Amino acid sequence: MRKIEDCRLYTFIDGAYLNGREPGDVARALIEGGSDIIQLRMKNASPEEVLKAAQSVVKITQAASIPLVINDHPQVAAAVGAQYVHLGQEDFFEGGYRDVREVSEALKPTFKDVSFRVGLSSHAPVQALNAEAAGAAYLGVGPVYATGTKLQARPVTLEYVRWAAAHLHLPWFAIGGVKLWNLPELMEAGARRICVVSDILQADDIAAQCRKYRAQLDQSR
Repeated sequence: MRKIEDCRLYTFIDGAYLNGREPGDVARALIEGGSDIIQLRMKNASPEEVLKAAQSVVKITQAASIPLVINDHPQVAAAVGAQYVHLGQEDFFEGGYRDVREVSEALKPTFKDVSFRVGLSSHAPVQALNAEAAGAAYLGVGPVYATGTKLQARPVTLEYVRWAAAHLHLPWFAIGGVKLWNLPELMEAGARRICVVSDILQADDIAAQCRKYRAQLDQSR
């Protein structure tokens, strides 16, 4: 299974952008295009619906040795054996957690083997430092630009990206409004890992769009 340190292109299966496609088909296209890690995010779905989607996707990601991230549902991650859970600041710190190990510990009465790691969102330096201290496996840094997936969130701008590049010691991914045209300035600001949602999922050919991002990232090695 690919290590988080080796992941640069972080992609999504987002319920808001399925457009009638099956999650498993989207997963195959993302992997074909060179995605390093895939998150299943279904904000408006029931836990049962998320579980069903995760069960279909995890077989595909495991066969390709691509890590699967489950957004917001630790119990689903435990049930399907996903490698990561991703939580927002409000779900983690405001949910009463102080250490990422507490997330898996809470599920052990129900699941015998809980081995996922936890990634956290951050929108400011203090949040990033708190997440790092809590033991996060990786961080999302953003939204860097305005994005339709987070309409109420104020962009953190390239200033936060530059801060992250200078201060963070764990793997982090720039997220929010990432496009092919702004990727060069993101990388110039210090980003080496990126999350891309709508610009890939809304493409006519998901795999081909992934390959365009993959090519730009690989050129920056």
